Amino acid sequence: MADIMTLGKITSLALVNAVNPCQIAMLVLVLVTILTRNQEKKKKVLFAGLAFIIAVYIGYLFYGIVLVQLFSTFTEFLRQSSVYIKYAFAVVAMLVGGLQLKDFFFYKKGSFATETPIWMMTKAKRIIERITSPVGAFFTGFIITLFLGPCTMAPLLVAVQTISQLGFLGALPWLLYFNLIAVTPLIIITLIIYRGFTTAENIAQWRNRNIRILHLIAGILLFSVGIAMLMNWI
Repeated sequence: MADIMTLGKITSLALVNAVNPCQIAMLVLVLVTILTRNQEKKKKVLFAGLAFIIAVYIGYLFYGIVLVQLFSTFTEFLRQSSVYIKYAFAVVAMLVGGLQLKDFFFYKKGSFATETPIWMMTKAKRIIERITSPVGAFFTGFIITLFLGPCTMAPLLVAVQTISQLGFLGALPWLLYFNLIAVTPLIIITLIIYRGFTTAENIAQWRNRNIRILHLIAGILLFSVGIAMLMNWI
């Protein structure tokens, strides 16, 4: 039963990252950059997109491992205050979820805790515009995870709070699962562009048209997880 509850919680939190407008925007920038310079080399576009996604996946995994180790370092303290810490993270989830819902009604680009700040996005664009190959996309992906931190860290923090008590080996499969869900939309976007079903520009336009909806979905999921934690349902 506990595993089923953990599965539901981790899946919900990973879905928040999966619909995150920030990482979708970053991938589209990468694909547009590569397409502009390699219009006749579709495989290069595919490899660049996948290389970027793999780097982001590894970057998220690194964040997760560091957080698990950090939580494990304070195991005794966490054990003694586990209920209070759980409630604190529930409140964090609800607050960030509330900010996501706010962006549905009153959207502002670069909003606090829900999107990458504008100044960081500008720097990220400059870095991405230098990409010329899949290898460049891979290394750029590591750097970009730093820029994604402000809008992706909250779900990961709440997830790690749950699985850190399992220890490193116990938490690792959950981190791998969490990150796989988080990057799945990026994989799908890369493949449909590679297959010619749409263009990176169309994806960017779709993202801009539906950015409020993406924030709404993320907000509902995150807020619901917070309530469930407060009510001891998960």
